[in-house]
Amino acid sequence: MIVIEYKLKGKSKQYQAIDEAIRTCKFIRNKSIRYWMDNKKVNKYDLSKLSTKLGKEFDFANRLNSTARQSSAERAWGAISRFYDNCKKKIPGKKGFPKFSKRTRSVEYKQSGWKLDNKTKKHIIFTDKNNIGRLKLVGSRDIYFYPPNQIKRVRIIRRADGYYAQFCISIEVKEYIPATGKTLGLDVGLKEFYTDSNGQSIPNPRFYRASQTRLKKAHRAVSKKKKGSANRKKAIKKLGKQYLKISRQRNDHAVKLARCVVQSNDLIAYEDLRIKNMVKNHCLSKSINDAGWYQFRVKLEYFGKKFDKVTVAVPPNHTSQKCSNCGAIVKKSLSTRTHICQCGCEFNRDHNAAINILESALATVGHTGSSILDMVNASGEDTSIIIGSNTCNSK
Repeated sequence: MIVIEYKLKGKSKQYQAIDEAIRTCKFIRNKSIRYWMDNKKVNKYDLSKLSTKLGKEFDFANRLNSTARQSSAERAWGAISRFYDNCKKKIPGKKGFPKFSKRTRSVEYKQSGWKLDNKTKKHIIFTDKNNIGRLKLVGSRDIYFYPPNQIKRVRIIRRADGYYAQFCISIEVKEYIPATGKTLGLDVGLKEFYTDSNGQSIPNPRFYRASQTRLKKAHRAVSKKKKGSANRKKAIKKLGKQYLKISRQRNDHAVKLARCVVQSNDLIAYEDLRIKNMVKNHCLSKSINDAGWYQFRVKLEYFGKKFDKVTVAVPPNHTSQKCSNCGAIVKKSLSTRTHICQCGCEFNRDHNAAINILESALATVGHTGSSILDMVNASGEDTSIIIGSNTCNSK
């Protein structure tokens, strides 16, 4: 599955129709959550039937395409099923009990309620009763390259700088890259974005902290405007664009770095961090969120599948305390940045952790029988696995 995104251009009435469709989606999702709370043994199909029933009861819901109503019910069921899974896994703390949505920003159609304009090949037409109509697609990708039956969903998203259309295309994306015979362990941090098992480190860009001056100015501008006024709405929109820019910077950094790492190695090991628990530390929460570790992990796993490389999440227990040379436990605080062991081993703390992460991943892969040697040998090349081999030098 791949996603192709375009920016949508239309008139103000069309944007208002999109906002109305988004509000209807929020209404159906919240109704589905309430129906699940009030009734026992409710399943996915019951919520789908509820979306049909709501379309018959409310005129504004009937104006929205039936598949879009079903998608909203599916979102509600997704939150419910995650809650059930967390309960079964006995995850400590909060289990993610489904909540009512306050700020829905998207509406999702399936394979009906829309069509592409085959004449101009630059427009999409929404055919339901919501009167969104014909919108221009602004982007460099050619959506007409893919057969219409491969486009499974079309999602309209409202962001601070406008409206976007995402096309979810059912196609397997695989790209062959010759095996390198290299493995790499990554230890993410706050001072450096990550340090690998070769001792190389990538600086932390800190996009949020770099933009704090502009954000404070934008926040002050919002607070000075009268509530409900047009000027306050403009100031809020300007503030939203600042946050959107930071989000895009983090995503772009994660994509470029993860792609480079995956292309340069056959196995990539990283820590399976519980970031939600880590941000409870109020002294470090801002820095942890600013680092964007989760986005980086998601991109590593995505490119691992795309390039047919192995990515392994390793439990973070004692990766920093354990000596990578002799295996002894050397306790140290977060302020201690150098690992010094009685065996004579002296490493940077993060470098030592990265080596432990890699060794743990190799032991796990060998234990499960999914050795990357098979993958390398399948390429037909005479290559050996090199622990701690060099990776890309991108910064």
